[in-house]
Amino acid sequence: MTGSDAVPTRIDTSRPHPARVYDWWLGGKDNYPVDEELARRILGVDEAAVRSARSNRRFMHRATRVAAQAGIRQFLDIGTGIPTEPNLHQVAQETAPESKVVYADNDPIVLRHAEALLQGADEGTTSYVHADVRDPDTILRLAAEHLDLGRPVALSLVALTHYLDDAPDGDDVYGLVDRYVTALAPGSFVILSQVTPDLSAETIGKVAALFRESGTPFHPRTHAEFSRFLDGLELLEPGVVPAVDWRPEPVDVAAKAEGIVPLYAGVARKS
Repeated sequence: MTGSDAVPTRIDTSRPHPARVYDWWLGGKDNYPVDEELARRILGVDEAAVRSARSNRRFMHRATRVAAQAGIRQFLDIGTGIPTEPNLHQVAQETAPESKVVYADNDPIVLRHAEALLQGADEGTTSYVHADVRDPDTILRLAAEHLDLGRPVALSLVALTHYLDDAPDGDDVYGLVDRYVTALAPGSFVILSQVTPDLSAETIGKVAALFRESGTPFHPRTHAEFSRFLDGLELLEPGVVPAVDWRPEPVDVAAKAEGIVPLYAGVARKS
């Protein structure tokens, strides 16, 4: 573990944080009562919440493996969340031990656990930077201390964009993603997933309302809205599909049989 940036030491436990809610769904212990309360409330209206969180995690594993098998040796994971093994660097370095991985997140609790858990292979490097996705200049500057941005990178924005709005005077999520993609060298990969209302509109509407009541913005997107993130890039097969349908393994087929997973996923290559 190298290269963490200075971060505030105080962790706000007065309101839930998406990374800690997600951690609770994954069966983690790095969350607080306020996170568990929201996680349980959402689970009460969306029985697929845990299934979706686990399916999303497996999609990240498969997409990372595909990128590494395609020759990518540098990974930038923004909005990494609390480490849950196997982590992205473990998946990448299992395929290519020399892989360099940079994690970025804005939650101090992530840094606390990253320092302890994000240990990479001896041949590669695993680094963490404390920064917000809304500040691409800072993230790219800090990432460039560990990665060669003149060479291909796999950019991972997994289960992150649904927390960002698309207003030009707000988060401008499409502009943000474009700024990151523009900074990538040709041959880079973009790995994305996010919640959609397409497969379960009423339920996802209730989930969005609960997140917003807790102070967390939440913006589910349709297939067309999600696909827009990948405009101008070369989509890998099978394109933009529910996460359980992106190059599924037996466990994903089983998850799909249990019910809907309202989460789109896609991987694309920059020409």
